[in-house]
Amino acid sequence: MLGNTHIVGGITASLAFAQISNENPLVLLGAGVVGALLPDICHGGSKIGRTFPISSKIVNKLFGHRSFTHSLLFLFLIAILMDAFVPFKSMTIGILLGMASHLILDMGTKKGVKLFFPIKIAVRFPLTIKTGGKVERVIFTLLCLLSLYFGYEILLDIVSVA
Repeated sequence: MLGNTHIVGGITASLAFAQISNENPLVLLGAGVVGALLPDICHGGSKIGRTFPISSKIVNKLFGHRSFTHSLLFLFLIAILMDAFVPFKSMTIGILLGMASHLILDMGTKKGVKLFFPIKIAVRFPLTIKTGGKVERVIFTLLCLLSLYFGYEILLDIVSVA
């Protein structure tokens, strides 16, 4: 999946979670975007890889693309680190939601992800799509519409409180 699709996936996941929780929706949203980009730190051409090129090269050299950073192990380690060092629960949840949305979206591609790293089995959905293709654009559009829906609901809640 392309970076923009991952960003909208993180936004959608964060806004959807905000519907059922008492967490700060704006913090969830911002953290969800960061989390949605984080797994691609292993790819120098990604949005986050271009932002942090040295880190990206190191991670890629150690693990390659779509392995460790696209695994449940990485998700678990980030959860532990965030819980230990970040005092804001909404931020931790948003990061994890964004990361989970990233993994789910990449499971829809032909390459899949090494979800159970260090086991080298690629996990992907039975039906896969081409990154950047027409179907991804449809998914992107649907995620945008869902984000608008969930965002509108939150906006109504904020306005009704004021």
